[in-house]
Amino acid sequence: MTLVQRVFTALSDGTVHSGEQLAAAQAVSRSAIWKAVGALEALGVPIEAIPHRGYRLPQPVTPLDAAHIVAKLAPEVRSKLGLGESAWSLVSTNDALLARAEQKDPRVLPASGQFDFLVAEYQTAGRGRRSRPWLAPPGGALCLSLGWSFATLPKGAAALSLAMGVCALRAMRALGVSAVQLKWPNDLLAYDRKLGGILIELRAESAGPAYVVIGMGINCALGTSLTQQVQETGTEPIDLQALGMASCDRNRLAAALIDELVRGVLEFERTGLASFAPEWNAADALVGRVVEVGATTGAFVGHARGIDADGALCVQGLTGTQRFNSGEVTVRSQA
Repeated sequence: MTLVQRVFTALSDGTVHSGEQLAAAQAVSRSAIWKAVGALEALGVPIEAIPHRGYRLPQPVTPLDAAHIVAKLAPEVRSKLGLGESAWSLVSTNDALLARAEQKDPRVLPASGQFDFLVAEYQTAGRGRRSRPWLAPPGGALCLSLGWSFATLPKGAAALSLAMGVCALRAMRALGVSAVQLKWPNDLLAYDRKLGGILIELRAESAGPAYVVIGMGINCALGTSLTQQVQETGTEPIDLQALGMASCDRNRLAAALIDELVRGVLEFERTGLASFAPEWNAADALVGRVVEVGATTGAFVGHARGIDADGALCVQGLTGTQRFNSGEVTVRSQA
């Protein structure tokens, strides 16, 4: 563990720690502690400096711990686990798991029907859809990737992100968060603000085995600084704290998501999108609204009419209804 990580762990209880106490506990100088605190603040961690007393976080956080996550998994899910890991800092949790597939060494991938997972406190180049940066401070979000090995890629795999959105919805509701909606194709919203996102990446061979990485980012408690940074990118965020989850145990959240994702992947293998569609439609944040879809053929404006059996977005415009398998969707205000 680096000094920055050790200081973060020490401060995670939310109580005041003096620079002198931290320095003694870590066997370093107070100047080194001051630099470590500055490094955490640069990553977006909201640290309060209290004159003549020390440092503290505005509220306690639960450091991510793979062993704690594994212990909270349902037994039937845990039985399918290959490797579960937690890291302090990575370029990207998705990239780290995809790198294993690119080695083309079956010994580093889970066996067919099994999975690995990886969580990280901080990503130096976290990304969402269309390679947009995903901003998440240590302690303030959950960055989770799950790698699943298929013997053969299921039919209709292009709709897997929609099914995984339903799984995230199920996990949130099990934890008491009921305001979450789904925005096609892979966003989690609450009150029209972005709570999280899903990024699915695939490595497959023709008519052979496939390795799918399901990346998920959830905002837990972004803090004022990171919220402003996200707003500057053109996205209005919201976090679980704002939705009433005052103290978010991210290990519990990760376990709940993994449980539902694993069950969902198995369900998707059996039924495809069909068994997820009713829940997806009930949580659709776009249906009935005027939207603009930016696609390779140009922009199309119309009323969102939900998804079809293949997971395509249906939009009814002046020239009829069009289906979109990919594209950028924005909601247009109605005069």
